[in-house]
Amino acid sequence: MWSCILYNKTDDSVDHQLCQDFGLILSIFSLIYLIVCFPVGLCYNALLVVVNLSNKVSMTMPDVYFVNIAIAGLLLNAVAPVELLGPGYTRWPVWDYNNEVYITLLILFNVSSLVIMYSTTLLSLDYYIERALPRTYMSSVYNTKHVCGFIWGGAMLTSFSSLLFYVCNHVSTKIIECSKMQNKEAADAIMMFIGYVVPATAVLYALTLILRIRKEATPLDQDSSRLDPCIHRLLLASVCAQFILWTPYYTTLLVHTLSGMPGIYSNRPWGTTYYFLHRLSELLAFSSSFVTPLMYRQMNKNFSQKLQRLLKRLHCGKEGCAHEPSVVQQVVT
Repeated sequence: MWSCILYNKTDDSVDHQLCQDFGLILSIFSLIYLIVCFPVGLCYNALLVVVNLSNKVSMTMPDVYFVNIAIAGLLLNAVAPVELLGPGYTRWPVWDYNNEVYITLLILFNVSSLVIMYSTTLLSLDYYIERALPRTYMSSVYNTKHVCGFIWGGAMLTSFSSLLFYVCNHVSTKIIECSKMQNKEAADAIMMFIGYVVPATAVLYALTLILRIRKEATPLDQDSSRLDPCIHRLLLASVCAQFILWTPYYTTLLVHTLSGMPGIYSNRPWGTTYYFLHRLSELLAFSSSFVTPLMYRQMNKNFSQKLQRLLKRLHCGKEGCAHEPSVVQQVVT
């Protein structure tokens, strides 16, 4: 909970003022996010999902991954206002939550982060496969849909291990075995390794292969045109944006893990600064829910055509539009 009540009149006034300033800055940033970023992210994520699902015939392999990322973004959008209006982000919270709500928000946040990071990672790997082996159709839309389902299942299973650590903090007085798991640093270490180290390593490997294959001419280069060239720019932009926005959050988890001290906030100036940076990094992570759909909207030239077809169908109704041109089915990639 963001509060300066730990400081009393006998404390250093400079430390107390630092706590007050950090709380004010965090409150302002949270308010800006809720007014500007939250509605934009909600609208564009929903638009990305609806437009692509209404044009399933023309969906490509990257579209499926971006739809998956957009669904995770909607989940982040649902968590953001609840979290940002609570006592963790503002000096004037509109409500207070108990341990159960805190655990629920944490699990939803972790599931969203894992889905976003692994969808971005597998998009990079599948894009390389499509460039290197375009005739094999290994990275097809059909396969990608199943992969996205496994991503959600894996994210939930991984978050369940973190859930056990936090639940054990609540019931450790009753269960001896559970008390041995009362270690928040271990939960953060799991999320740091699985949620960041593994996908970051895979993305770096995939980008290295993609850059290498773009420099080397292959007999299959003519087939690689099945994927729109703008997808390459969109891929690089989305990967860079996701890792830039999520790296500060996982860095704070690494700091907390390496500190190894349950009483990390006992040193109040350091604890206040760490807490502020941790909350600010979470705010950056929340912002990933609107950055990606905005880039997809601007950099994917096929999105505008899909949106126009959807609006035209909605305008014409069930009867359909007269003389409506037929949509040519794209090659499934």
